Amino acid sequence: MKAIDMKDELESNASSVSEYILSSLEGDPIELYRASSHYIISGGKRLRPFILIKSNEMFGGNQKMAMPAAAAVELIHNFSLVHDDIMDNDEMRHSVKTVHKSYGMPLAILAGDILFSKAFELLTVHGRAGGIPDKAICEMVSRLSSACIQVCEGQATDVRMASMENKCSIESPQYFNMISKKTAALFELSCTLGVLSAPDSSTSDVENLSSFGRNIGIAFQLVDDLIGIAGDPNLTGKAVGNDLREGKRTYPILLALKNASDENKRNILKVFGKKHASISDLKEAVSTVSKIGIDKEIRTTARTHIEKAVKSLADYADSRPKRALESSAFFIVDRRL
Repeated sequence: MKAIDMKDELESNASSVSEYILSSLEGDPIELYRASSHYIISGGKRLRPFILIKSNEMFGGNQKMAMPAAAAVELIHNFSLVHDDIMDNDEMRHSVKTVHKSYGMPLAILAGDILFSKAFELLTVHGRAGGIPDKAICEMVSRLSSACIQVCEGQATDVRMASMENKCSIESPQYFNMISKKTAALFELSCTLGVLSAPDSSTSDVENLSSFGRNIGIAFQLVDDLIGIAGDPNLTGKAVGNDLREGKRTYPILLALKNASDENKRNILKVFGKKHASISDLKEAVSTVSKIGIDKEIRTTARTHIEKAVKSLADYADSRPKRALESSAFFIVDRRL
């Protein structure tokens, strides 16, 4: 069984998806479309479109057939990023200025709205033009709408959790419920739309690939939150200890606080939720978290979900798309940025 080179696969896929999306984000006034394409132009792995396209190919489809749905999911993802950055008042995302810092708040809000609306246009108009049956498109629109609602509910839960006074009051089930909606919903949607837009799929195929997407989505957010507290800023493009300073109740932070000695807990809480914390205090807190040793436990938990995801594909015959999906799953849990 030949291994998949994820770097080459992702880069090739990302280039095609980005080109397709940018061709759809043109119009007047030009500033609005520049703002809406800001994050697309800056690059990215395009993991969600990748797993959508590979899910489609597993059941007799191809990149051209899957592209409208793949682009739609990526547009919804970018819509959520634009609005998340506004809510968090973030200044940078992956080494580039956020949309609202680059173009102003009003245009950033409208850019998010354009991204959201264009997603449905691509899925319906372009999907139909690409030969996807109306019945399948109706089901895909329903699934996309449901996922958007879950993302909004997850974000609202995240905001509520961040506003709670007791810094240690969040329990693991609350966190996992939040990321299942805020993050995993779009990964699950990606696999679902990939299967629904394919010519040779069944209801059981939708269920299996949805399970795959949901589990890798949970693993993705676990690792992302780990990187957010202990990642290398030169790789991530984020300030050191950004999630600590923002006071985010992520599982890695909750785990660090749970396992910390009294002195270590004081070092962490000294900067937790303190947006004007000094760089030296932040570095000390990050170093403290690193010494507590949560990396292994977080990645072990994430790998448990990856194993569940891969198990969802166990009954399918070996194929290049299947291997690409499996490789993407392990890529997610092992990544450092």
